[in-house]
Amino acid sequence: MEENMDEGQSQKGCKECCDHCVGGLPWASLFATILLYMGVALFCGCGHEALSGTVTILQNYFELVRAPSDALDVFTIIDILKYVIYGVGAAFFVFGVLLLVEGFFTTGAIRELYGEFKVSACGRCLTAFFILLSYIFLLAWLGVTAFTSLPVFMYFNIWQMCQNTSLVEGANLCLDLRQFGVVTISEEKKVCTGSEKFFNMCDSNELDLTFHLFVCALAGAGAAVIAMVHYLMALAANWGYLKDASRMQKYEDVKSKEEQELHDIHSTRSKERLNAYT
Repeated sequence: MEENMDEGQSQKGCKECCDHCVGGLPWASLFATILLYMGVALFCGCGHEALSGTVTILQNYFELVRAPSDALDVFTIIDILKYVIYGVGAAFFVFGVLLLVEGFFTTGAIRELYGEFKVSACGRCLTAFFILLSYIFLLAWLGVTAFTSLPVFMYFNIWQMCQNTSLVEGANLCLDLRQFGVVTISEEKKVCTGSEKFFNMCDSNELDLTFHLFVCALAGAGAAVIAMVHYLMALAANWGYLKDASRMQKYEDVKSKEEQELHDIHSTRSKERLNAYT
């Protein structure tokens, strides 16, 4: 009988501990962090490989060569974009960790609102700063998403031309890099539908793989946008809760101070009466 009671108390204690741990998790921030990491990883990984595939296509089928080291050409721009991708991956890894830690501390503050925890003005200012930073990053990711849609659109047109080679066989269509601003007007780098290079490019794996990698990078940027929206909602809610907690804390401090003053007055009067009797 005693063993059953001890076992029941042990299970109850484990259940309460589990409920406390699960209840203390910032689920909104945790979900947004996972979504942000997935989106950034997809964007950085697929975007990097898609840029490498673009370099291969330009060199093999459009016969584009690198300019001297002191000149700025499309290959230099692609290298710069790769370094930007490295920086984006590292920066948002740190940013996600910071927001997740802030979510844990804010959730702890709310859970222990009526306990010994004291909500500081620094914590509210930090949450407001993260809201501003998340809003700026949201606008930045919207711009990245719009920018990533451009190569998706261009590769989709090329991919459609390759998929419908029988329809465009009679037409003399050309892919001219001058239309996309890749080369200057004086350079003529183009591939026409009836040429051998066009068919080789369509039959190669580089075109199909690069197109789908850019699509995945666009999906990753969209996931990052959704994650930033989730962060904004969670941070705005946390800031509102912390503001209410600060007001409640001030109210409790004033109430405690008034009760202490009343207690002191009552004690003083009691002592005066006792002295009057004696």
